[in-house]
This record gives sequence, C-alpha cells and structure tokens, in this order.
Amino acid sequence: MRLWRSALLAGALTCAFPALAAEVQVEVLQDKLDHPWSLAFLPDNHTLLITERTGQLRSWQPGKGLSAPIAGVPAVWASRQGGLLDVVLAPDFSQSRRVWLSYTTADQAGRAGAVVGFGTLSADNRQLRDFRVVLEQTPKLSRGANLGTRLAFDRAGFLYIAFGDNFASGSAQDKDKLSGKIVRLTQTGAVPPDNPFTHQAGARPEIWAYGVRNPQGLALNPWTQQMWESEHGPRGGDEINVLDKGRNYGWPLVTYGIDYSGEKVPESRGTAAPGTQPPRFYWQVSPAISGMAFYNSPRFPQWKHSLFIGALKDKSLIQLRVNGDRVVEEQRLLSGRGERIRDVRQGPDGYLYVLTDEASGKLLKVGLTEPASPARG
Repeated sequence: MRLWRSALLAGALTCAFPALAAEVQVEVLQDKLDHPWSLAFLPDNHTLLITERTGQLRSWQPGKGLSAPIAGVPAVWASRQGGLLDVVLAPDFSQSRRVWLSYTTADQAGRAGAVVGFGTLSADNRQLRDFRVVLEQTPKLSRGANLGTRLAFDRAGFLYIAFGDNFASGSAQDKDKLSGKIVRLTQTGAVPPDNPFTHQAGARPEIWAYGVRNPQGLALNPWTQQMWESEHGPRGGDEINVLDKGRNYGWPLVTYGIDYSGEKVPESRGTAAPGTQPPRFYWQVSPAISGMAFYNSPRFPQWKHSLFIGALKDKSLIQLRVNGDRVVEEQRLLSGRGERIRDVRQGPDGYLYVLTDEASGKLLKVGLTEPASPARG
C-alpha cells in the first residue's frame, strides 16, 4: 500500500488554521474502483460498502480487498451524472441488515430521475435481497444533470433525501414536484405526519424543505443535531445550508452564481429574496463540492469540530472549522494529488476515508502523522 504525505495547506477564502506540526498522511487502500460515489461502514467497523456510479455495489475489507459486485442491486441508468449513487445503512442495520440506495432510471424518452429504495444484505455480504423501491423522483425531467442525490438518517431515525432540480431550475420552487427538494421519510419509507406540507393541497407530503439546486452532500451535525446540506451553484455560488422544516432555500430565485452563459440566472432576484433562507456558507468561485462528513473523533484533536467536503473541480479535500451552526475557517488538504474527490466519511477508527472520482478510482485512508494526545472532556 502506498503512502503519500503533504503539509497542511491554508485556504484563501477565509482565515487559515493555526500552524500544525503534524502532516497529512494518505494510504491508498484500493485503486481499481470504477467512478466510486459513496461508502458506508458495516457494524464490524472494518467492512465497507462502496457504490460505483456504473452500477456496482461492492464490499471492501482490509486483507481481503474488493469483492465481486453484490447481487440483487437494481439496474441503473448510468449516464453523465446518473448511475448508482448513495448508500446508507438503516439505523437498525444490526438487526434488519437493511441497506438504502439511491440511483437513477430513465424513461423511453431519455428523461431521468432519482430512485430511492432498500434491500436486505445477506449475512455473507454477497447479495442484496428483496429490494423495494420506496420513492421515485417524479416527473422525470433530467437529461443527466443536477440529479443530486444524497441520503442521511437523523438521530430519531428519519431518512432525509436530497434531490437535485434535474436542470429544470423553476421546478425547485414547485411543491408538486420532487426536483430541487429535501425529502423526509420514516425508516420504512412512510411519510411522517409532522412533515410541513402533509396537509397542503397540491404539495408532495414527502417534502421537508425546498429550493435546492444540485445537492452533493448531506450530513447530520453531531453537536447540534441539525441536518446540513451542500450543493453546486450554477457558475459560482456553491453553498452549505442548515435544513429547517418547511424552509425555502431560494434556488433559482436566490444565488451567488451566474448562468453558464455568463449572464444573470433568468429567475434570480440577486443574493436575497423575501421568504428564502440564506446559505450558512458559500463560495463565490465554485470548487464543485461533493460528499461531506463531520469529524467527531478524539483520534486527531487538530480536526475537532471540522466539516470535511470533497471538491471535484478544485481536486482537494476542504476542511471547514465549525462553531455551532456557523462556518468560521477554511483550508484545503490533498490539493497536490490532482484527483477529483467524490466522497468522504469518518471511519470508526477516527481516520477519514475518501473516494476519488476516476475510471480507476481510489479508496484513501487519511490521517495525521503526529496525532496529539486526546483532548480531555
């Protein structure tokens, strides 16, 4: 296994972190993944499930390496940004062995949308049985762009789903559609009765919040118990939102970016509009952010209260220092590797596990060479 080291790099957008004696250490655990998209740790704390956008779900173990594709995974439409996307375990996985997946399908006209469902993973991790579709993003609007789609459970066991706007920007404001929406379901896929639009005529009852563009990250803040979301802006304006019940996050009425043509986004009213929620953090120039994870381990105290986010265009791992529900500092790691970062997760051992988005994508184990003693309290 190869090791790679780099000094910590200070970001330019906000104030830099204090200088640290430790260096970032990277171990390449696997380098033959076909555009990996997401990963999840099984309760044994060393087996990972990894999705490949081209349609395979695999397991990986130290000493055993990468498995053959797990049987029983539904067929996916793999084109442009579509394919097999996120994977998360049900909160009761140790008993139910339920695995949730998000992926894309397309109709005969070539219009695509996201699908979310679950199956039961066999005891030998070789088969996903009795897969059931729970929710399909309708109507299908995408030709393969702005599909999103991220999954995350909160501490109460509710599943949050972040759907992209399918490159049909106005649909993010239409409550009769699931494009550009944050959805909230129970562990079995039912609609919770306290969702904000369950009794609003013409609105989809699954919706928790709306007005998002192309969600790429979704993670529960372990200190505030709030769900955070990250998304691509159009040309500039990548942002982070803290998701509150029933809120409108503005897209396309509000954005810090411009249209791909270089002109103003046609529906935009600027960077603020009545009735919309501003982002908690944004980038005027897009790094093309991707998956994200909060760091909440004593192994590397220098990373305490950090949010890590992958960057596709900037080919780096972004570290944001978090104070409550605010982002206060930023820096970049892994910039010298020249690899698109698709996802990041904190492992049970306190290391970060990172996926690179390449035809021969990698699974990286990231830590610090000189960890300090665990902080007290």
